[in-house]
Amino acid sequence: MLLTDPSQKISFNRCIREGDLVIVYERHDTMKAVKVCENSVLQNRFGVFKHSDWIGKPFGSKVFSHKGGFVYLLAPTPELWTLVLSHRTQILYIADISFVIMYLEIVPGCLVLESGTGSGSLTTSLARAVAPAGHVYTFDFHEQRAASARDDFERTGISTLVTVGVRDIQNEGFPDEFARLADSVFLDLPQPWLAIPSARKMLKQDGVLCSFSPCIEQVQRSCETLISNFTDIRTFEILLRTYEVREWKTGCSKVEDGSSVAGPPCKRRQPSGEESVRGNPGSPAVMARPSAEARGHTGYLTFARLKCVS
Repeated sequence: MLLTDPSQKISFNRCIREGDLVIVYERHDTMKAVKVCENSVLQNRFGVFKHSDWIGKPFGSKVFSHKGGFVYLLAPTPELWTLVLSHRTQILYIADISFVIMYLEIVPGCLVLESGTGSGSLTTSLARAVAPAGHVYTFDFHEQRAASARDDFERTGISTLVTVGVRDIQNEGFPDEFARLADSVFLDLPQPWLAIPSARKMLKQDGVLCSFSPCIEQVQRSCETLISNFTDIRTFEILLRTYEVREWKTGCSKVEDGSSVAGPPCKRRQPSGEESVRGNPGSPAVMARPSAEARGHTGYLTFARLKCVS
């Protein structure tokens, strides 16, 4: 996905090859990551799909099964990878990830330290943000989780941009070799306040730190530690609300999914001729409404900037 070798880079600008990782899109709530092997097949509710039929097609192609069903073959972007990866731990989702990258001021060429690799959801997006000349050093105390994340980064093609280490950052701190070299530091730890003194030593002048915590008590403890050496301390909770936009018929009580919807209220004044045409019962209209399924609280994001030393 992000390999710096142009001949191997997975993008929408080249065709699928054997050995590529593709995201098979079955429907809006069903996707899976599949490695393309010429002699393999994918079997699902829509039929049997031969991998050999995929090779040579561009990413984004619609492919059909033997019985007429179809799927889409998508490139494994960080956004899609976040939706299909194996959840070894709680992960950050797109709303939190985009906010983190913006407020950590991560741009190509940055050196980023991350503690709490977990499932690698954030790490994948960090790698794209620092590419092609930057690097992400991520650490996890759990050796098996770190090994699984390393395998995932190989599959998605970002291993040249990410180095995975096994280390208990909370108790041991970051390696001294990164002192004053990090543009940004991200912490996803049970007791982040224990790692903040080490993170401070790693940051460049005016560097930014972010800590992700699910509980407000963790935020309070972290802020108490941050206040002595950091400034511009802010905490955010990101709540994303999605809307469904569908076509329906005026005066009809059901939309495509069969749920009931009240028609628009009648106005007392006589509509003009043009309005009358638009408001005819049975004419199609577009309706927007909040999605029935909404992701609630994920965690708190606390940002702080290292104080400049005069």
